[in-house]
Amino acid sequence: MRVLVTGGAGYVGSHVVKALLRHGDEVVVFDNLSQGRRELVLADVFVHGDLLDPAAVRAVFAAHRFDAVLHCAAETSPTRSLADPAACYRQNVVASRNLLSEAIARGVRDFVFSSSASVYGDPLRLPIREDDPKNPKTPYGRSKWLFEQLLEQAAASGVRSVSLRYFNVAGADPELEIGEWHDPETHLIPLALEVALGRRERFELFGVDYDTRDGTCVRDFVHVSDLAEAHITTLDRLRRGLPGGPYNLGSGVGHSVREVVDACRRITGRPIPTVESPRRRGDPATLVADASRAKADLAWDPRRSDLDSMIGTAWAWFSKRERLIRRASA
Repeated sequence: MRVLVTGGAGYVGSHVVKALLRHGDEVVVFDNLSQGRRELVLADVFVHGDLLDPAAVRAVFAAHRFDAVLHCAAETSPTRSLADPAACYRQNVVASRNLLSEAIARGVRDFVFSSSASVYGDPLRLPIREDDPKNPKTPYGRSKWLFEQLLEQAAASGVRSVSLRYFNVAGADPELEIGEWHDPETHLIPLALEVALGRRERFELFGVDYDTRDGTCVRDFVHVSDLAEAHITTLDRLRRGLPGGPYNLGSGVGHSVREVVDACRRITGRPIPTVESPRRRGDPATLVADASRAKADLAWDPRRSDLDSMIGTAWAWFSKRERLIRRASA
């Protein structure tokens, strides 16, 4: 099978590409490198292009016959989406629509979309199930929900789609071939590890007065390699003609921000000073997944998604990355 992976130079996308290659699929990566990095691309074929450019999208489909699309490219920061909603909607709705339209025109029917737990907003119950109400609190979450609805409507054109709703992705490839590399960094565990590495002075606790066990937000973390494997089983399901739909991808276990920072201190053996800051707009108090549907339908097993494994592989990767950065600047 030949698969187009958009955003394949990014954090999740690069791990998805590695999983596909291990599965024996041919992979073409399409990425504008606005957030991804060329050195994280493991596929033999890389196309530097932007989904906002319809001509570039047409060209990659004209050059390759694809059996499926895995759409990982996106604006990924809820905070940035609040600062510039229009840019978020352009990237996550308009650009995604360009991709979907060309896939339909070329007869590519299997489409897997990287969605987000942000579509739920403040959940009415925990753990969160796929059929729970959608009330996104940020343009980022709303943009993901809008494109999920476009995919549902595309079923009339023969598209078989699955939206994978990621909870908080963490960790790194256990072989340390690839890992998280954002500039600037916005994710919780990498920010804490950057403090441990001396790249930041302190870690900011955004809100310490939530109705949680220690006042900080509670989140469900899932290892990026477990997440990548879910894409493979999802594609296999679509190839067999089985129904699509949304799936939550999370460990089902919630960890508070303070608990995560404490675990980072323990695993790195280094101090991580913290400072208390006001809440960020758009942050729900608690997000924890009910992933039973993914486990049943996709035979998905998030076996690496314990906190120590996620922080441990992330720390090993960030330590390696730090050596690479220092060597390059020497």
